[in-house]
Amino acid sequence: MKTYTRPLDLKNGRVDMSHGSGGRAMAQLIDELFARHFANDILAEQGDGAVLPSLNGGRLVMATDSHVVSPLFFAGGDIGCLSVHGTINDVAMMGARPLYLSAGFILEEGFPLADLQRIVASMAAAAREAGVPIVTGDTKVVEAGKGDGVFITTTGVGVVPEGIDLKASNIKVGDKILVSGMLGDHGVAIMSQRENLTFETTIQSDTAALHTLVAAMLESVPTLHALRDPTRGGLAAVLNEFAHASGHGMVIREAAIPVRSEVAAACELLGLDPLYVANEGKLVAYCAAADADALLAAMRNHPLGRDAAIIGEVIADEHAFVQMETVFGGRRMVDWLNGEQLPRIC
Repeated sequence: MKTYTRPLDLKNGRVDMSHGSGGRAMAQLIDELFARHFANDILAEQGDGAVLPSLNGGRLVMATDSHVVSPLFFAGGDIGCLSVHGTINDVAMMGARPLYLSAGFILEEGFPLADLQRIVASMAAAAREAGVPIVTGDTKVVEAGKGDGVFITTTGVGVVPEGIDLKASNIKVGDKILVSGMLGDHGVAIMSQRENLTFETTIQSDTAALHTLVAAMLESVPTLHALRDPTRGGLAAVLNEFAHASGHGMVIREAAIPVRSEVAAACELLGLDPLYVANEGKLVAYCAAADADALLAAMRNHPLGRDAAIIGEVIADEHAFVQMETVFGGRRMVDWLNGEQLPRIC
């Protein structure tokens, strides 16, 4: 368990937006409240999903995700396809082949049926395209003013192929760190729409199901060590999660991190750091240095990994710090996000 400056004030404290940010406050809430009360060996793996032992000796994966994005419709997607992609990706990050989804809806009284139909149709299209059907679900309605249109929770089940074992404890000193493409697209697409910002080129969310990319990566490098999709808290959150879980330090190179010029400009305008901006169609991978070139080639041969890059490596560091070599030749710390940079982003 991580250590924090001071423990949660479980007597007088209150939930605030930072507890859903993907940063330090969220990590502390999970460690000191949920993980403490729900403690078990499976949960202790701290993955995007849970690898479950099954009766026939195989391994099942289950993952769940709730979606509260605002606005509901945005450039490149909507809450519907996002809810499908997000959970498929959580299952895929465990090295599993997603099989089935469930969907739970909380609807606010007065929500337009036309918008609900648009969302459901988007979910259906995303599930068909991914080849992962929605097989069960639930719907609840709350009074007007006690919701925000629609919230969606999806749960996914998948199966891990024999010989695949992805988890933070696999990460070794010397491992290379790769990302599958341009970072920050989703968060900036959402924020641009909220702030009514216009750019020469419309910035679109990168929301996508990554399971076919993961399958191609594992076919090329079955000994891949770990995967994670950098959603809330962005790349910085993933690096810090894996650094603390593995007990090793990380060094990344600013010049190697792929970010669109439009996204970089928007981040500068909005006062955001692309390292902390959410993504919904990208992943971070760790592999042995000897496998890095083969993995990179496999990623770039897939439509969802064309802009993949090797951005850094794992180093020995008893403090498990994450550092970045800047374009100016120095180094700076990449710490957990403090507070909430972009609320209601997924």
